[in-house]
Amino acid sequence: MSGYDEQDREPEAAELVRPYVITKGRGLPDEEQLSLITLVTAAGDHQQRPTRLSPEEQGLLDLCTAGYLSVAEIAGHTRLPMGVVKILLSALTEGGYLITRPPVQRALPADKQILEEVLHGLRTKFG
Repeated sequence: MSGYDEQDREPEAAELVRPYVITKGRGLPDEEQLSLITLVTAAGDHQQRPTRLSPEEQGLLDLCTAGYLSVAEIAGHTRLPMGVVKILLSALTEGGYLITRPPVQRALPADKQILEEVLHGLRTKFG
């Protein structure tokens, strides 16, 4: 026994990288641009990806090729902090590598009088 166990090992290199380094100092995008439920997917031809993407950006791009995922799902799959994911997704969107689809806005409530008139019309027609 050398007195060296798994708890004494140094952390993985990815754990040592600060979020500031991963995001290259960029700030958070507006909440309207990328909310937790904004849907994201990869755009265009994936064969011509530039090699200048960071490993984190490449990983996000690979993840988004499967179809639409929400920003929250992407953060969960990558295990990166939400702010870092939003910044990287924003940069990839600006570069034309991703397509974002804003969440559908909530529908206005129906007018109660119109619904009652429709119900009355259906009852008179079909008994």
